[in-house]
Amino acid sequence: MALLTLGLSHHRAPVEARERLAFTESDLPSALIRLRALPGIDEAAILSTCNRTEIMAVTALEAESKLIEWWRRERQAPEGYIEKYLYTHRDLGSVRHSLRVAAGLDSLVVGEPQILGQMKQTYAIASQVRALGPVLGRLFQHAFAVAKLVRSQTQIGAHPVSVAYAALQMARRIFADLHQQTALLIGAGEMMQLVGRHLHQHGVGRIVVANRSLERAEKLARDLHGYAISLNDLPAYLGDADLIVSSTAARGYIIDRDTMQRAVHARRRKPVFMIDLAVPRDIDPRIADLEDIYLYSIDDLRDIVAENLKLREEAARQAEVLVQTQAEEFARWLESRDAASTIQAIRARARASRDEVLDKARRRLAAGEPAEDVLAFVADTLSNKILHAPSQALRRADAVEQALLLNAARRLFDLPED
Repeated sequence: MALLTLGLSHHRAPVEARERLAFTESDLPSALIRLRALPGIDEAAILSTCNRTEIMAVTALEAESKLIEWWRRERQAPEGYIEKYLYTHRDLGSVRHSLRVAAGLDSLVVGEPQILGQMKQTYAIASQVRALGPVLGRLFQHAFAVAKLVRSQTQIGAHPVSVAYAALQMARRIFADLHQQTALLIGAGEMMQLVGRHLHQHGVGRIVVANRSLERAEKLARDLHGYAISLNDLPAYLGDADLIVSSTAARGYIIDRDTMQRAVHARRRKPVFMIDLAVPRDIDPRIADLEDIYLYSIDDLRDIVAENLKLREEAARQAEVLVQTQAEEFARWLESRDAASTIQAIRARARASRDEVLDKARRRLAAGEPAEDVLAFVADTLSNKILHAPSQALRRADAVEQALLLNAARRLFDLPED
C-alpha cells in the first residue's frame, strides 16, 4: 500500500478551477464516506480550502486514476479537467508535502496560521466518519506537532502576515484614512474574524457584520465593536459600505450585479472597494465592470503577498530543514511498520512449522519410537522447513537478484563474509 496525495492549489489552478473542484464543509462527511468505500482505499481524508483541495489516501499504487475519476464525478467536471492543474505526491513526498502545508510553507502567504486550523477541521471530519486509520491518523498528529515546532523554533510567524492581512494592506492603499470608512464583512468564519481584527486594530471607522446566522454575526460584531445584520438585510446596507469583504461557504453569489448596481447608484459615484475571499466566489465577477467599483478576488492578493514573502524567506529556509528532518522521521516509522508486519509473518510461519513438527513428534513418541530418534527428527525437520523457502529463492534467482539476496541473507543470518 502507498501513501498518496492528489491535489490542486493556488500555485497552478486559477480560482475558477479551485471553486469548481472544491468541497464545502457540509459536503465533506458524505463525500469521504463515498471515497472510503472505493475498492482498495484503506484510509482517506479531504482538505478543501480557498486555495487548495487535496485528497489523501492510503491505497494501492495503481489507484491514482481511480481517485481522479471519483473526484471528477463528484464535482461533475469534464474529462481531463482536473489533470491540467493536478499535482501528485507519494510516500515520503506525500509526508513532506503535508508537513509543509501544516507549517504554512505552501500557503499563498508563507507562514500563515489559518491552514493549521483547517487541517485540524479536516482531521476531525475524517475521524468522525471513520475514514482515518493508523497511517493518516498519525500523519495528521505529526503534522500538527511539526507546525508547532516550526513556529517555536523559527520566526516564520513573527510578522502579522496572512491573506486577511494582505487584504488589509490592499485596503490601506485604496483608502488614505480608514477612520472615515465603513467596512461591511460578509461571513463570520475564521477568515472574517482575522479580517475584522485587522480592520479594527487599524481604526476603521465602522464595521457591519452580515451572516446567515445572526447569532454568529452578533458575536463577531461585539468583538469588533460593530453592528450585526442578517444576510436578508444585506441589500439595504450595501450603499453605506466603502469596503466590502466577503468569505462564506455559500454556493452561489451573495451579491449579484443588479443588487450592487442599485447600491452604486445610491452612493452617487462614491467608490467601493470589494474583496472576495471565498471559493466558490460570493461576489458576481461581472460587478467589476461597474463604474466606481474596485473588485478583487483572492488571486489578486498575489502582489501584496510577494512583498510579504521577503519578510519570511530566511525563516522559511530554516523551517524547510525542520520539515525535511521530520518527514524522514515519519518515513522511518512507515518503513518500520512494513518491517514489523513482515517480522510478524515470519514468526507466524515459524510457529506454524513448529506446531506441525511437534504434533508429528508426539505421535512418534506415543507409537514407542525412541526419544533420541524423535529429537533428531524434530531438529532436522524444523530446520529444513524454516530454511526451505529462502534456499529455494536463492537458487531460483538470476545473477543480479541472487547477489542482492545473498548480501541480505548474510545480514539476516549474521553470516561471516567470504
